[in-house]
Amino acid sequence: MSAEAQGVLNRIVMCIVLLGIGGCASVPVQEMSDARQAIQAARAAGAARTAPEGVESAQRLLDQAQQELESGAYRAARRDAVAARVVATAARKAALTGSPQER
Repeated sequence: MSAEAQGVLNRIVMCIVLLGIGGCASVPVQEMSDARQAIQAARAAGAARTAPEGVESAQRLLDQAQQELESGAYRAARRDAVAARVVATAARKAALTGSPQER
């Protein structure tokens, strides 16, 4: 087989592999980052004092998402990371508005 034919074959094999990987659940990198940032923003806004249940709940969800991520349960990790971001955002809003957090 010529070098050119081998190069074409290698590209075809790589495309097949990438298409196969694309069909699987992807690692929720952005969702994990968003959740971490939302928790950090909530803490910076004083939510640990004004809405501690929200911050603690968001942190527990993020910790669970991290465990799921490490075990390869990407869909569950994505779900819990998104939930952590939502809870942390609500805690931050409560801290900024001075209103009690909705439960």
